[in-house]
Order: sequence, then structure tokens, then C-alpha cells
Amino acid sequence: MFDFFFLHYEQASWIKILLEALVFVFGIVSVLCAKKESIWVYPTGLIATIITTYILYQAKYFGDMTMNAYYTIMSVYGWYKWAAKKEEKQLPISRITKREVVIGFGLFLLTMVFTYFIYVFFDYKLEIPNYIDIFTSGIFFTAMWYMALKKIENWSLWIIGDFIAIPLFAYRGLGMLALQYIIFTILAILALIEWKKILNNNLQK
Repeated sequence: MFDFFFLHYEQASWIKILLEALVFVFGIVSVLCAKKESIWVYPTGLIATIITTYILYQAKYFGDMTMNAYYTIMSVYGWYKWAAKKEEKQLPISRITKREVVIGFGLFLLTMVFTYFIYVFFDYKLEIPNYIDIFTSGIFFTAMWYMALKKIENWSLWIIGDFIAIPLFAYRGLGMLALQYIIFTILAILALIEWKKILNNNLQK
């Protein structure tokens, strides 16, 4: 199991290992902050997504690379939205509406099409892992949008996407990212449970 995640690092440069380690730390801190509804989810997340964008570009996972570039933009948007609401009234956790379901599904489909053409743009030969990357990109794009709106369903999408991404990153030799996504999955499950409790308490008031 250890070799499966870390054997690839025997030939890796210290810079690559350091960058992945930074992503590992800041990514987990970001998810913990999101779980606690802390606005620090965004500044810590920004550090992780910017570095991850570079790492995935090097690994030629252009789908997830594009998604992390999008996460960077959405982190700025989410940071602004959470901060603006904090000055008035904290943005409450809520469930997605029928309209948001339709928009979310549309974003999912559009993201997959866009990601496919990103691969075409880089003239990269598509293989099965790349198609999986395209699919998870659609999931993560929608999840990030739901998170910015504090929709509880964002955690369900993160869990699904993380679960798929774990073997994908490990296969590509990104062992620390794969291990990070295992932790992400666990934290997302715990966050979903916690947000459900908060939502139920708010509905009973």
C-alpha cells in the first residue's frame, strides 16, 4: 500500500515533493475550515489550488488543472460572498432548489464539454484516465459552486468526486494528492453529517 502511493517519489525532485506537501497541508486545513463554516476555507484553499493547478499541468491532467484554476477564481468569489454576509447576517446552510438543480446539472455538462476541448487544445491523446478526469471535473465544478452558496449538497458531490479521484491520482504518480483525497473523503463525510445537524437545528427554530 505504501509503495502504491509513494514509490513514484523515488525519482521525484525535492521541489515537486515540497509543492505536493504544501498542497496536502493547506488542502486539509481548508476542508476543516469549510466543515466549521470558517471563512478561512478560502485563503487556505487559494494556496492549495494555485499550487495544484501547476502540479496538474505538469502531470498533464488538464481537466483537473482547469478545475483548480476555477477553484482559485471561485475561492475569491466565495470569500467575498461569505465575508459580505458576515457583516450583515451569516449566510445560512440550505438545500438546493429545483432551479439550482437544473443550473448545477447544466454546469456539470458544460464543464465536461469545456474540459474535453481543453484536452483538444493541448493536443493531448485522450485515454481512459483522462475521460475519468473530464467526468470528475464536472462534479467538482458544480460542488464548488454549491459550496459558495452554502448548499449542503456540495458535500455529497465532493464525496463522489473525491472517491473517483483517489485511484486516478495514485495511478498518475501523485501519491500525496491521492492520500490527501482519501482524507478529503473522510472529512467531507463528517462535514455532511455536521451540516445536516446545523440545518435541522435551524429548521426547528
